Amino acid sequence: MTLKYLHTMVRVLDLEKSMAFYKLLGLEETRRIDNEKGRFSLIFMAPPGQPECPVELTYNWDGDTGLPADSRHFGHLAYGTDDIYALCQHLMDNGVTINRPPRDGHMAFVRSPDNVSVELLQIGEAKAPAEPWASMENTGIW
Repeated sequence: MTLKYLHTMVRVLDLEKSMAFYKLLGLEETRRIDNEKGRFSLIFMAPPGQPECPVELTYNWDGDTGLPADSRHFGHLAYGTDDIYALCQHLMDNGVTINRPPRDGHMAFVRSPDNVSVELLQIGEAKAPAEPWASMENTGIW
């Protein structure tokens, strides 16, 4: 039996705001399906050069009252980066709250506009502790 990863799906309430968040992470739109009859859009976004690893943003045109207040039942998305400090600074500079700062130079968590938890991991060895991250407290839940 063969198993192949296809995608991770998250439902979003504000498509433009959600797409902007994932673009800040460095993802790009790889595919889009707009279904007039079903009144929904599926937007697939993936890291450059990795179209086989997308997140599928599902947007219902008439709203979506089925979303829970907290998407923790989902778990999280995880992305590796070659510079966790630079990515977290870029996100912060663009108004994203760093819920769990990369104090250890290895791991951080942020939340999307739809409350999806996103884990950011340093690829390879952890970076040496550095400010402002080393002394930054957690914010909210992650």
